[in-house]
Amino acid sequence: MGTSTPSAPGPSEPARPPRTESPTLGRPLLLLNLKTYAGCLGPSAERLARTLEEMGKLAGVPVALAPATPDLGRIATAVSIPVLAQHVDPLDPGPFTGFVPPAAIEQAGAWGSLVNHSEHPLPLPKVQEAVRRLDALGLIPVVCAGDVRASARLAATQPTYLAIEPPDLVGGDRAVSTARPEVVSGAVDAVRAVSAGTLVLCGAGVHSRVDVARALELGASGVLVASAVTRSPDPRAAIAELLAGF
Repeated sequence: MGTSTPSAPGPSEPARPPRTESPTLGRPLLLLNLKTYAGCLGPSAERLARTLEEMGKLAGVPVALAPATPDLGRIATAVSIPVLAQHVDPLDPGPFTGFVPPAAIEQAGAWGSLVNHSEHPLPLPKVQEAVRRLDALGLIPVVCAGDVRASARLAATQPTYLAIEPPDLVGGDRAVSTARPEVVSGAVDAVRAVSAGTLVLCGAGVHSRVDVARALELGASGVLVASAVTRSPDPRAAIAELLAGF
């Protein structure tokens, strides 16, 4: 019969990698969102995490990973690179079945979380509260915005990172940095005007070294990618291609 008392970690459970009190993901950053693709879950997610860690170190580029929620704790113990949640709900721990409070990802060893991704949007008050709660725990919010106007509005929450990702380009083959460069440069300017300390990441359709290099030229502090790696028949080669743009 089940019990409401949480079980303690077994003696053989590996220790979580140490984290500083004021974590940073680094810049320019390659942040890989695994979403919930079939080939990016469980042991496959861990293999991808180890590959990303190895290749980022070899390239001298800061890298981070956002796996599916069930894999969060497993991967956080397996690698030393920053691991983020894909979503949090602005709630305290309590009677909230199926929700993900920031305290839960902290206990899992996460460094922070994506917030307001276009595939899991939140109303502005909840974004504000999620950022506040993450900040209070020393965790890093990466807030996602769909356009320049939303970037300015969401920058007022003063997140550590803001990722500009037009929804119609997410998961596609056209990168916002090359197809709509004015969106990236406009978001960078809009965010700086509201929250000078917030770093802008470029997402949506980023697949190649050219896409990455162009994003950095436009003022972005890194890229947020997913399908370029998660849907590639050769994820290692896809990661290498992206890293070549830094």
